[in-house]
Amino acid sequence: MRIIISPAKKMRIDTDSFAPDGLPLFLDSAEILMQTLQSLSAGELQALWKCNDKIAAQNVERLRGMELCRSLTPAVLAYEGIQYRYLAPGVLETGQLEYIREHLRILSGFYGLLRPFDGVVPYRLEMQAPLSVNGGAGLYRFWGGRLAQKLAEETGCILNLASKEYSKAVEPYLPPEVRFLTCIFGERKDGKIIEKGTLCKMARGQMVRWMAERQITSPEEISGFAELGYRFSPEDSNKKQYVFLKQQEVERD
Repeated sequence: MRIIISPAKKMRIDTDSFAPDGLPLFLDSAEILMQTLQSLSAGELQALWKCNDKIAAQNVERLRGMELCRSLTPAVLAYEGIQYRYLAPGVLETGQLEYIREHLRILSGFYGLLRPFDGVVPYRLEMQAPLSVNGGAGLYRFWGGRLAQKLAEETGCILNLASKEYSKAVEPYLPPEVRFLTCIFGERKDGKIIEKGTLCKMARGQMVRWMAERQITSPEEISGFAELGYRFSPEDSNKKQYVFLKQQEVERD
């Protein structure tokens, strides 16, 4: 089983906590993307990134001096989003770190597919960014089926904890024999299941941590996840989708 998650926009450098295991699998492709980004003006980059002046300036500076094989941070420590705060890799024990090393994979618009301890540098490039590479239209086309192919070589079951932006870079290209199981974290409202972005990110990170703590190896075992007020909903779930619903708090007199 492999667990896939999204990256985060905000990144940091940490060369002290853990040493990287090695370099990303698709480093040659990241090099192509880096050169493509470096060919753009500061204004074009800011328009691509859709960010404010401060963030644009920081990332333009990073890009101008970018070296993909120096001052590397393990990927799982490099991302600073909500999901990663709840995963809390910095305080995982040795056995739990070994678990995520084997089972966790991070999707990336820039690096494609990352193992948690692959060494990375800070970058800004979302998978849905309309970046033209070698005359092609966008990153989904650039990566094509390569990410799915690599995952299919590693496992017959993928647990999808990634956002739709990233999971659609994998799911359409998987062979039919690979199970793709998506987790939904939502609330029932007016007969519909509604997902809220921040709460979903929290739950995805918490689930990875929960799985590492329990050394989960079977997708069916994740139905026992009951953290942050979520409970598995069998009636809303099927072989392709596991639904976890936020429990309503009961008001007391």
